[in-house]
Amino acid sequence: MQRTTEVVKRDGRRERVSFDKIQNRIDTLRRIPPTLTKVDVVKVAKRVIQGVYDGVRTSELDDLTTETAAALSATHPEYSNLAARVAVSNLHKTTCPSIATLLPYLAERVAHFAREHQGAIDARMDLSLDFQYDIFGLKTLLHSYLLRDADGRTIECPQMLLMRVALGIHVEGGGGLEEVFDTYDRLSRLEFTHATPTMFNSGTKTPSLASCFLLPISDDSIEGIMETNTRCALISKGAGGVGFSISNVRAAGSLIKSTGGRSSGILPMLKCFDMTARYVDQGGGKRKGAFCAYLEPWHADVRAFLNMKKNHGAEELRARDLFYALWIPDLFMRRVEQNAAWTFFCPSETPDLVDLHGAAFDAAYEAYEERGLGVGTVRAQELWFSILDAQIESGVPFMLYKDAANSKSNQKNLGTIRSSNLCTEIMQYSSREEIAVCNLASVSLPAHVGRDGTFDHGKLRDTVRAVVRNLNVIIDINRYACDEARRSNLRHRPVGIGVQGLADVFATLEMEYEGRDARVLNRDVFETLYFSALEMSCELASRHGPYETFEGSPASKGVLQYDMWGDVGTEAAGASGRWDWLTLKARIKTHGLRNSLLVAPMPTASTAQIMGNNEAFEPFTSNIYVRRVLAGEFICINRHLVLALERSNLWTEGLRDRIIAANGSVQNIDCVPDDVKRVFKTAWEMKMRTIIDMAADRGVFVDQSQSLNLFVSDPNHKKLTSMHFHAWKRGLKTGMYYLRTRPASEAIKVTIPVEVTEEADQKKAEREGGGQDCLACSA
Repeated sequence: MQRTTEVVKRDGRRERVSFDKIQNRIDTLRRIPPTLTKVDVVKVAKRVIQGVYDGVRTSELDDLTTETAAALSATHPEYSNLAARVAVSNLHKTTCPSIATLLPYLAERVAHFAREHQGAIDARMDLSLDFQYDIFGLKTLLHSYLLRDADGRTIECPQMLLMRVALGIHVEGGGGLEEVFDTYDRLSRLEFTHATPTMFNSGTKTPSLASCFLLPISDDSIEGIMETNTRCALISKGAGGVGFSISNVRAAGSLIKSTGGRSSGILPMLKCFDMTARYVDQGGGKRKGAFCAYLEPWHADVRAFLNMKKNHGAEELRARDLFYALWIPDLFMRRVEQNAAWTFFCPSETPDLVDLHGAAFDAAYEAYEERGLGVGTVRAQELWFSILDAQIESGVPFMLYKDAANSKSNQKNLGTIRSSNLCTEIMQYSSREEIAVCNLASVSLPAHVGRDGTFDHGKLRDTVRAVVRNLNVIIDINRYACDEARRSNLRHRPVGIGVQGLADVFATLEMEYEGRDARVLNRDVFETLYFSALEMSCELASRHGPYETFEGSPASKGVLQYDMWGDVGTEAAGASGRWDWLTLKARIKTHGLRNSLLVAPMPTASTAQIMGNNEAFEPFTSNIYVRRVLAGEFICINRHLVLALERSNLWTEGLRDRIIAANGSVQNIDCVPDDVKRVFKTAWEMKMRTIIDMAADRGVFVDQSQSLNLFVSDPNHKKLTSMHFHAWKRGLKTGMYYLRTRPASEAIKVTIPVEVTEEADQKKAEREGGGQDCLACSA
């Protein structure tokens, strides 16, 4: 470095670059509690000084330090924390740490309250908590969540974001500082998070806070189709994800009586929705719009539907920005099992099939077959294999079971549920008059592991009760895109509570994901979650009255979710002995519930990234991998694995390289202890039967559904058939969200020496089959 190299300070002064000052700044940030003991300050400072040039600004120096530390995160996860601390320190220098900064951007009522209580609000915000994020979480916040001014400058730091969210919920809901601070404290301690739309918009002048919307094509006509497309656009504008049922739209070639012409079927219609999803991006360019189309397999256009996301074929027959799901009656699964005939119908001739389920559907379907109303017949297995081929190529269609969704619903008194949402965890009734809405939040399970090394169910209960309180307020204050959504949400008041970091909990407690202890904890966590949510909803009903359509619901008759699973559910509810279900049932029959539905474990893609957790209830997909998102590309290391190996003095760069060469697996690395191998199996190394069984174990306490991804390295018809039929027979409502597969080849790993790669067994790198996860449900 030349002696004349100078840095330009923020006030414009110039001074000579000092290695000692760079080193001291890094060390100061390293020592912020908890101290980063594995960070080599000198190594970072040396690399930073090599990139310095004359006239570099201090902000650029911070950026260089951040990038340097982030690059070193491949050697130890603490460097990711250091990178975030440098970036946060820089952010604090460029943002005013006062709620007053946000006043011009807040809703009028929220701004007035914030101005009146500015001193108390500013004093409560603990900016030191911004240093708890890693670089991946912070970059996600910076890219999409933190408010910016008209010139694109970030004006929020993370703690201001959390305070804005708390203010938006409780001030608009008529609460005071006590409620605001309680929510802020819980959010800042990373105990739970609200869904992405709530984090985007709470407190602002556009409070669109709901995540998920479900609607059918309102009518099989040009007017009905375009009306539905407009509704989808308005929902997407507010950052909501959309699931829409198209099973009532007539098939290609069917007669249009008003014109005498023939219908072109669902393909051109779906291309129209596809363009809407592209054009109406969510939240003003924060992410693409996301719609999922649901179709029942008796529809005559189903084979064309299965091809619409495939990579090959004529472009006019594809609509690749949409997502696709099958809404499958049990009759179809039975006929596949028997390799019986399967008949296709046009809904213009069989209009009641969409609104029937169970035995009534079976009787109507078979009666239509006998009357000769079918428009084609194949062996059921022929269609089945077409479904599997589409999944192998594109990861979709999602698999959902119509009869389970309806027979195990607390909304069965309303009518037949026609579809789920974009991410397959919401199961609600919708109609032309009612667009189903769900407001989401997820609990960070790692925050509920006690210092004594046990899971704290009492703390989880307290957190869930707070979440239910908040979500009820959101129902009342949310800005709805259309009257049909408002009507539905206020009548039935459903909410969806999920989790994130279940795999982190297992790793922290040194439990094998597939082991007995993990399966018991998985069940017990969701029992606590469901019990606590019902308990709080009942308390709210005693104060404010039950939701409008409570009478006639299963819960009003003393039937809860686990009762709908028969003996399996009853046994699960009594297994832990932790909660008094009989007393709670009696209270519900007396006071009712404030919410028709409460539990819906959703994908937590972006919020789990922010909070440093593994997504939802999923196992780890790898122990070392590259995360690619809009905010950038980052190397992530399983910090739990690093800690486990450090306890045995085994963690070295050489071992890291071997794990990278093995695509994040430790199973064939001889120096890794067997107990560590068992705990850190990846999803690819687990039996999908176990993953499905765990979904069924928790499913008895899930009154909506769950976004269940399945992982198959080398999928074929036999494997997928076995997997799907096991999910169906275990009674799951969502049998599969995405099918995750792996490509047949992989790129050379440029982050490790070539010779290490050449010595390794060339396994296939992960591919998230079917496209990017929707973030609308991320909670």
